[in-house]
This record gives sequence, structure tokens and C-alpha cells, in this order.
Amino acid sequence: MAHAQHDKYYVPHDSHWPIVGSVGLLVTALGVSNWLNGGSISKFVFFAGLAIMAYMIIGWFRNVIQESEAGYYNEKVGGSFRWGMIWFIFSEVMFFGAFFGALFYARQYSIPWLSGEGNNFFTNILLWTGFEGSWPTAGPAEIGGEFEPMEALGLPMWNTLILLTSGMTLTVAHHALLEGRRTMVNLGLAATVALGFLFVCLQAYEYVHAYTEMNLTMGSGIYGSTFYMLTGFHGVHVTVGAIMLTVILGRTLSGHFTTDNHFGFEAVAWYWHFVDVVWLGLYLFVYWL
Repeated sequence: MAHAQHDKYYVPHDSHWPIVGSVGLLVTALGVSNWLNGGSISKFVFFAGLAIMAYMIIGWFRNVIQESEAGYYNEKVGGSFRWGMIWFIFSEVMFFGAFFGALFYARQYSIPWLSGEGNNFFTNILLWTGFEGSWPTAGPAEIGGEFEPMEALGLPMWNTLILLTSGMTLTVAHHALLEGRRTMVNLGLAATVALGFLFVCLQAYEYVHAYTEMNLTMGSGIYGSTFYMLTGFHGVHVTVGAIMLTVILGRTLSGHFTTDNHFGFEAVAWYWHFVDVVWLGLYLFVYWL
């Protein structure tokens, strides 16, 4: 239970976490760049950077939780947190919007141009003679090789139902928190966490199946690259969201949050619902159309 809130806007004390995070980002970037160039210790450097980042995130959020439970945050601080989360989710919307835009541009403009549709007859002759603008495509001259496109039914459909159900269980937990029903909060959150990690496991199985049995890889032309780019980044977001929900579950089990002071819960709920909406768009434009 948090103590009485301070009247003034809380300004944190000096913190070393921004420096630790900066070092972690630098080490991670060096590891990635070295890895791409075949460096011998690149993997070690990359994972060391990730470890530093994980250490920073855990430590920094632990401090924020301690400050919140100590009652240092008032309505003004809560407002700044809300605006920060709103802008973060907006940046995520733009992030996925760019990738959906790349898919739209490839399907509606690039492929028709290469196939000679409209007034682009000479484009087809000069660049890729005989290329047919069908979707999905392995690229001009079949540079990506033969593959099977991913069907919308089956595992993707079950994953869609899993994510939609997780949104419902999270909403149940949120309403239970507003009503002070702690047991239902914990049950709803536990179900949401389980469904989130189940989605990730099924998507990993889908990737293994696609690579080993369908020959659908990152090199399978524009279809393969956009498929893994969109579903892969979304899978990373689901993983991060499931981890965040696990932390929130641990906090509710510890008695954190009240009916009128639970923005940590709300922030993660916003993020999870955003991930659900992105998947609906992804399922429609990547799997169905």
C-alpha cells in the first residue's frame, strides 16, 4: 500500500541507469555490426550488450516501483507517465506503419510496374522480361526459389483467437482491479500471461515449419522478407508484452496497485491491446489478402 502522495512534483535523485543503458546500447550495436562483418567475438559482445541492457531495465524499473510504492508520485507525475506511454505507443504505430507501407508499396506499385501493367511495358522488357506480377511472389526470375505461402487458416487462425482471448482476460483483470477483486485480478493476469507465451511458442513452431517444410525463408523474395519482417517484429513485441505482464502479475501478487492508483497496470494493458490490434491488421494483410 502506497503512502500519502507528495504535494510537489517528484524529481528523482541522481541515477546511474542512463549511463548503464547507453553503454549497453553501444556494446550491443558494436556486437551487431561486428557480427555482420564476421567478427570472431561478435556474438559474445552482442549478448554482453543485451545483458547490460537487461540489467539496466530491471534496476531502473525496480527503482521506479519502489518510488511509486513509497508514495513519491502525485497526479502531475502520473500525467507525465501517461503522456510518455501515449507517445511511446504512437512511435510504435509509426514503426509498424512503415512496414505495412512497404508491403502496400510492393504489392500495389513495384510488382505491377515490373510486370508491365499500365504504361510500364518497357519497364518489364528492360528489367525483368516475362515477370508476372502475381502475389505471393518469390521475386523477378524466381530469385527466391519455390516456396509455399503461409495459409490463413490453421495455426495463424488459432494464434489470432489466442491473442483476442488474451485481450479479454486482461480486460477482465482490469475491471476486477477497479472493483477491488484481487483474486480475479491475479487469475485474469495469469491467464493473459499464459496465452501470450503460448502465442510466442506457436509462432516459433510456425517459423520452424515454414523453413523446414515450406521453403519459406527470408530469401523467398519480397513475400518472404515482408512476412518475416512483420510477423517477426510483432512476435518480439508480444514477447516483451508477456514479460511486462509477468512483472505486473508479480506486483499484484505482492499487493501492489489500488483501485485509484494503478497506472503501471494500465500502461502494460495499453501496450498489450495495441499488440492485439497490430496482429489483426497483420493477419488480414499478410495472411488473408
